[in-house]
Amino acid sequence: MTTTNIPTRHLGELAVSAQGLGCMGMSHAYGESDDTQSIATINHALDLGVSLLDTSDFYGAGHNEELIGRAIAGRRDEVVLATKFGFANALGEPTVIRGDAAYVREACDASLRRLGVDHIDLYYQHRVDPEVPIEETVGAMAELVTAGKVRHLGLSEASAATIRRAHAVHPIAALQSEWSLWTRVLEDEIAPVCRELGIGLVPFSPLGRGFLTGRYTSAKDLPESDMRRSQPRFADGNLEQNLTIVKKLDELAAEKGVSAGQLALAWVQHRGADVVPIPGTRRQKYLEENLGALAIELTTEELTAIDAAAPTGQIAGTRYDEASMTFVDG
Repeated sequence: MTTTNIPTRHLGELAVSAQGLGCMGMSHAYGESDDTQSIATINHALDLGVSLLDTSDFYGAGHNEELIGRAIAGRRDEVVLATKFGFANALGEPTVIRGDAAYVREACDASLRRLGVDHIDLYYQHRVDPEVPIEETVGAMAELVTAGKVRHLGLSEASAATIRRAHAVHPIAALQSEWSLWTRVLEDEIAPVCRELGIGLVPFSPLGRGFLTGRYTSAKDLPESDMRRSQPRFADGNLEQNLTIVKKLDELAAEKGVSAGQLALAWVQHRGADVVPIPGTRRQKYLEENLGALAIELTTEELTAIDAAAPTGQIAGTRYDEASMTFVDG
């Protein structure tokens, strides 16, 4: 049975469910895939009132878009479909970023084919191409809007200066970047610029790649092929320090009668009415748990206590390895 009790929030002029579903892990980065399980979870999310589904041509070298296309066949009108372009060799290793106009057009057409749809609701540049003026990239994206292939435009991991330049070419509906209790780089400059310009915020990894749920106490808990094994925050030494944050979250969550993950996600949801996090999961159990965070009300005192449990200066390790950090717009 479909429910509509999930609140609506806006990314620019685009109305979406107040929490979306990040689909990356269904095809990419977090161990083996299970298409049957993933499709069931996507459909369960739609049944529960989630509208925003997030993917990229990079995830699983195109597999994730194809998976979502299969999952939403017959339900397209229930979905706000977001995908991304930018890793030019998405069918290989992510070593080249392209934002030139020709590539923008080529990537969009390829995504439409894989998704099996005639338009994309929210089209993001996955990473900013440092060699191509953002005006060229967004200009080409704007042409896709005119052609009816795309409805709204977004950026991912873009700096405040890039966001301003992009928005001057065509309205940007959303910025998708990492934001959680252990990644708060948006707060000083980027989020205020987005709010000045009316751009919505879509935090990915709002649960710290699952770490803030407390389910992982060692890198050995992760599958051999899991990318988190190579990330600095999960490395020996850093992980132990970061676990002290999870312990404090657990204590606060127990007082509230919720899980640590729900508390961390509720904290993100409370960042503002323009914030739409996209926690990812392949499992219906965790989907339902994540959606439960929408019902959690946090007082000013509780928010202060959560902030104190995860002070920004005490997070050990960078959020990506050195090579991956080079793809983040400075």
